[in-house]
Amino acid sequence: MTVVFAGVPQPPASSELEVVAHTPDEREAVWHASVLRPDVLVLSVHPPSLDGLAITREVSSRVPDTAVLVLTPPGDGELVVAAMLAGARGVLSRSAGPDDLIRFIRGVAAGAVVFGERAADRLYGLLAASQPMRAFPRLTPREHEVLDLLAGGLTIPAVARRLGLAPKTVRNVVTSIHAKAGIDDREVLLAQARNAGLGRHS
Repeated sequence: MTVVFAGVPQPPASSELEVVAHTPDEREAVWHASVLRPDVLVLSVHPPSLDGLAITREVSSRVPDTAVLVLTPPGDGELVVAAMLAGARGVLSRSAGPDDLIRFIRGVAAGAVVFGERAADRLYGLLAASQPMRAFPRLTPREHEVLDLLAGGLTIPAVARRLGLAPKTVRNVVTSIHAKAGIDDREVLLAQARNAGLGRHS
C-alpha cells in the first residue's frame, strides 16, 4: 500500500508500506496527497495549531480515495473527536509503537474506521453525555468540559489544574459559556447545568 507521512519524525519500517513521500511539514500534506494519490496519508496534528484538522478536512474532500490516519498527542480527547469530524478514517496516539501504527495503516487502507482504546473511551463518554450537551448546544467541547467540572463543584483554579490550563484561560472560557448560554448569574448557570446532568463525574 502507498503511504505519505506528514509531520511524522520517522515512518515505521515495513515491507507492507511503500512510502511515496515523507515530509516533516504537515502543511505539505495536501499537495502530496493531491499529486501522489496514496492509499493512506499519515498526518501528525500538533496543538495549539489546528492546521492538521484543516488539512484532514481538505484531503478528505479533495482526495476521498486517500484514507487519512491522524496521530494526536497522548490523552487529547478533544482532538480525537475533532479529527473524526474532520474526516479522518483513523486516530492513533503519537505514543503508539510502530506495530500499532502499521496495523492502523493497514486498517484504514482496507476501508475500516479505527481508533485506539483511549479514543474509544472518549467517544463513548461523549455519547453518554449527549443529553447534557443538547441542553447547551452552542458550547464547544472545551466549554462543555469546563462547565461540567464547575457544576461538579470545582473552583476555577481547580479546573485549570485538572485541564492543564492557565486560570486566566479558564476564566475566558467561563465568560464565553455565560455569553452563549445567555445566563449572567453563575449560580443559575450551574444549577441549570446540574439539572441537565452535568457535574456528576467531576
